[in-house]
Amino acid sequence: MLEPLNNSQLRKFKSAAQLLEPMLKVGKAGLSEAFIRSVDTALAQHELVKIKFAEFKEQKKELAPQLAEKTASHLVMRVGNVMVLHRPKSVAEMPGGDKP
Repeated sequence: MLEPLNNSQLRKFKSAAQLLEPMLKVGKAGLSEAFIRSVDTALAQHELVKIKFAEFKEQKKELAPQLAEKTASHLVMRVGNVMVLHRPKSVAEMPGGDKP
């Protein structure tokens, strides 16, 4: 289980997210296993990932927290058709158990 983000962390991530372009788009397949793996990979590499809803715009309020839960990440924000997820690298390294 992830530690909740405090207000200063949320502000920092929201500010950093302003400069990001969406890396991934939720398309016709929705939250498919392949899409979830793509988000997981992006979070492992970048920690902060912006995702745009190209499809399923009506369900974005339900899908955004589901995607955060399935990728063990924090939903930093959801504005319009865009959401931002954050997952610290240390969480991604835990399953392997090999920390540098």
